[in-house]
Order: sequence, then structure tokens, then C-alpha cells
Amino acid sequence: MDIEISFPGGKRVDAKVGDFVVHTDQPASLGGEGSAPAPFDLFLASVATCAGIYVLGFCQARGLSTEGLVLTQRSENDPVTKLPTRMTIALTLPPGFPERYRDAIVRAAEGCKVKKTMAAQPVIEVVLTDAPALAAAG
Repeated sequence: MDIEISFPGGKRVDAKVGDFVVHTDQPASLGGEGSAPAPFDLFLASVATCAGIYVLGFCQARGLSTEGLVLTQRSENDPVTKLPTRMTIALTLPPGFPERYRDAIVRAAEGCKVKKTMAAQPVIEVVLTDAPALAAAG
């Protein structure tokens, strides 16, 4: 999958993902307009929403309501590098959630593909290329 990046002005950076455009911006404190989430915030949100889709699928497959179900992600950052050292995903189950599914819904959230990808530490390579050569390679 190719994601095409554009630079619409200021500190905004947009990503074309299939038929969608994901907008990002920096907060005003970093010279942006704060018109959209910062790219790193989207990264963090991708972990939480990925866990969320696995939790949703778990509930839907069993006919369980998600009303009152809350998923909250918290990050702890290294004070020097400012990079996350721990990310905790907390599930608050609604009243009446079946006891027999408590451990299983945690395992469902742990199945998140974004989490697994981070754990696998894929190689991320930055290369220079001519646009036509990149298009031909895809």
C-alpha cells in the first residue's frame, strides 16, 4: 500500500490513504495552527483505535453491547527522549458484562495489528527516488 504525502501549507502535512485524506497539523505552540491532530498523536491513536476495532469485533461476534464500554489509552514518556516507554490500554467494561468474557476481551485487544507491528520492529527505510521510478516499482 502506498500512502502519498502532500504539504498544503504552514505546518500541515496530509496523507492520502486510498480514497481518504488524513489531515495533520502541529499545535500552535510548535508553530502550527492546531487545525488537526499532530502526526505523532495519530500514531498513538492508531494503537488505541486498532485495539478498539478488535474489542468491537469481539463484542459484535458475541452479540454483546458496547454501550458503556470505554477504552482509554495512556502513554508514559521518557523525560529525556520524550518517546513513550509504556502504553497502557485500559478497558472499562459496562455493568453486566459477562464474567466469562473478561479475560477474552483483553486478549482480543492484545491482538491489535498495530501493536504486533510495533513489537516486530519493522525496518523503516528512507530513500531518495525519482517519482516515475517509484510509480514503476509499485
